[in-house]
Parts: sequence; structure tokens; C-alpha cells
Amino acid sequence: MTHRLDATGRAGLCSTFCRELREPLAGTAVVAVGWVVVEQPGPWGAKAPMQSHLDPAFGGAFDEACKKVDVRFGLIRSPGRHPDEVERSHQVYVASTLPGRTWLLGACVDDPAALKELDLDAVGRGDRTAVLASLPSLAPIDEPVVLVCTNGKRDECCALLGRPLVSALEKLAPGRVWEANHLGGHRFAPTATFLPAGTMHGQLTVETATAVLDAAGRGEIVLTGLRGRSTWTKRGQAAEIAVRRLVGELALDALSVVGEDLEAVAVRHVDGRSWTVPVTSAPADPPRPESCGKEPFAMSILHAGTPEAGEVR
Repeated sequence: MTHRLDATGRAGLCSTFCRELREPLAGTAVVAVGWVVVEQPGPWGAKAPMQSHLDPAFGGAFDEACKKVDVRFGLIRSPGRHPDEVERSHQVYVASTLPGRTWLLGACVDDPAALKELDLDAVGRGDRTAVLASLPSLAPIDEPVVLVCTNGKRDECCALLGRPLVSALEKLAPGRVWEANHLGGHRFAPTATFLPAGTMHGQLTVETATAVLDAAGRGEIVLTGLRGRSTWTKRGQAAEIAVRRLVGELALDALSVVGEDLEAVAVRHVDGRSWTVPVTSAPADPPRPESCGKEPFAMSILHAGTPEAGEVR
């Protein structure tokens, strides 16, 4: 296999392998029905909630609490330099990605530890009223925001490819673009999550990222580079994308994953139509590295077959 140089002029990056092998992106998003992110300037380690200037005891405990209710916790910082020597407030975003209960809240807090008061169970349920009651400083955010993974301590592809994307996007959508510490799928860099939808994209360009952000403002999805909506399981993500490609559906909340078994995933449209989508996994051939510096291995890759219209099984 040849090792094509990527846009940075570097050979052998995990993202280069991924592009060369045309690895499918569908079904590779993280799984989370809600998101909580907090601004933390300064350096980040590979495990940023415990390896940054955020209090590590709080970061570790809050991260574990979020995981228990299928909520994703992460750190964000504004594009550019990240000085944190002076006292400052921290931007917080809380999002629910559930269809019909998709919302984004934001606040500035003096201390990230204020998030201890947040009702995480309510975030997981998509109960905005209860979330607002638990942390009254939160207020609705009308425009979507984008989080781009840039943490080079986690994987160098994210820094080399993510940071230029952030810099360019910030000029086009100031105040709505943030660096993120970890979004999974380094080999798909540059990767991003769009909140509140929870849609995740990979192999982004400035043009495609701008198109996705614009579409998000209309309540729509862009299929180019779509990894999945974090609301669903990975198999559910692959199935939902397969149906969208089949029928050309772009409305964010038009489709829901309503069931799955070992062989197939059931997807339903708000208009009553339904499909059964066969979803299988197979070892990657040839093996490839999951991250830069790791040994290639035959990771499992999902494949969604042709959706079959009719009654959900």
C-alpha cells in the first residue's frame, strides 16, 4: 500500500490510512443522548478532564457521572492562544440530542464546579425544564455550535488537521466554533460535533463544515462525511444514514431508530413509513491503526445493507 501525503505534508498518519482505504464513516460517532462541555483554557493532556487546568478530582468524578446517564462530557476552548493565567468565566453548553427534545442551553460560570448542581438525569431524558431548574444560570441558545477536535496529545491528526479548520471556521461563524478535547475517531480527522443535534462528521473541509453548520440552523443534516447522530447506537447510526441516503431525507428529526436485534435495525419516519436495515460487522481488511502511533489491527467495520420498506419487525 502506498502512503500518500496528506494536506500537512506528513506521511503515515492514521487519517491518511483511513482516506486511502476509503473506510466508511457511517456508524462511527460516539454514543450519547446528551452533551455537557465546559470551557477550560490552557494545555490539555490525553485525558483532558483529569489532565488540564480543570480540577482533576471534579473532572474525573463529573465525567464518570455523565457516562452513567449516556451523556458526553468534554472540554472546549476558543480558537487561537489559550492563556488562563487570569481569572475568567467559563462558557458551558448543555445539549439534548433526542428527537423532539433537541435543545441547547448555555451559561458562563465562574467555576466549572458549578456543574455539580446540574441534573444529569434530566439531561439524559431531554427534560429541559428540569435542567434549567437545576442550574438557573443556563439559558436557551438559538444557534447551533460546532466542536472540532484539536487535541494533539490525544492524536496528532486532530491537531494537524483540526486546528486549521477551527481557525478558518471562526472567521465565518465567530463565537460558534470551539476546539474540543476528544470526539473519538481520530482517523477521520478533522472531526466535529454539531450541537444540539449531536451529529458528528469526519474528513471535513471548510466548505463542508460551513454547509453542515448552515444546515443545522435549518434543522437539517448534511450526508457528506456524516459519521452518525450520537443519539443512536453505532448500528443505529449506520442504519439511519442508510435510510437517509435511500430516500433523500435531510430533516434532522424525521427519522428515529426504534429497535434492533442481532441482524437488523428498525428505522421509522415521522410520516409512518418504516424500514428494516440489515447491519453487519466484519474485520477490516487490510488492518489499519486506530490512532497515530498504534499498531494496525483488524478492527470491526459496520456495513448497512439496503433498507427494506414495510412493517418494522
